[in-house]
Amino acid sequence: MTMYPVIVKADGSREPFDPVRLATSLRRAGAGDYTAERIAKEITATVVPGMSSKEVHMRAFALLRRESRPMAARYALRRALLELGPTGHPFEDFISHLYTVLGWQVETRKIIKGTCVSHEVDFYASHPKQNTYIAAELKYHNDPNYKTDLKVALYVKSRFDDIFSCDPKIRACPIDRGLLVTNTKFTSEAIAYAECAGVELLGWGYPANDSLFLLMSRTKVYPITALTRLSRTEKRLLIDNGTSTVDQIMTERRRLDVLRLPADRIGDLIAEAEGLLSLPDVAHDTVSL
Repeated sequence: MTMYPVIVKADGSREPFDPVRLATSLRRAGAGDYTAERIAKEITATVVPGMSSKEVHMRAFALLRRESRPMAARYALRRALLELGPTGHPFEDFISHLYTVLGWQVETRKIIKGTCVSHEVDFYASHPKQNTYIAAELKYHNDPNYKTDLKVALYVKSRFDDIFSCDPKIRACPIDRGLLVTNTKFTSEAIAYAECAGVELLGWGYPANDSLFLLMSRTKVYPITALTRLSRTEKRLLIDNGTSTVDQIMTERRRLDVLRLPADRIGDLIAEAEGLLSLPDVAHDTVSL
């Protein structure tokens, strides 16, 4: 049995490097078997004890970018979500657009009257075909290691309970479902409580068959920060001017005017965006580094 060097994860824990896991994450990004195995083999040859998982990821990203920028963009989606910050408002815009593409009519930062007090919810949406109303509390984190924990789930449940606890004879119940959404992960306690108490969760890898990553793949809604040909300054300029997703620059190319780029750079950006949006759906979620 091959023994691989122990690497340091972002949360400080240690585990043996797993080339199979790396190859799987590369396939999830759209790489074919040959490319995924070749890159995984090349990375494996350079891994030394004590190397960080972040360095492994960055090396894999660089190699994949040489093969295909669209694949590299999807490989780094988790990091791209982190770049939407520092505030949570761009993430709210991103989630709102995602649900709009899914057929929902969305409002953000809406005041909803509860039985005891009024609440401002980050996200409120209705679905005309399903006749369903949902509200969501969004928790955005700049730190990929930060997990939304039990106390947040308890807080959100109490807010939704006040909104839910209405007598239809007196006033209409304003929502049918309540969600807690994050760009990172949930603690095991938060998941256990939410499943028991009836709070729906949506995070990077949860739920397994309907995670945020999978929703992005299915809808082709990716953060604008995923594009590898944009500088950090250019990404921020687009976000500050209301562009949070890649598909928005494809349907409204004038959104790129704020960057004042030459025609050849615009062409490169559009080509990368088209390539990213044309990647096939991910069949199932997998654990990434």
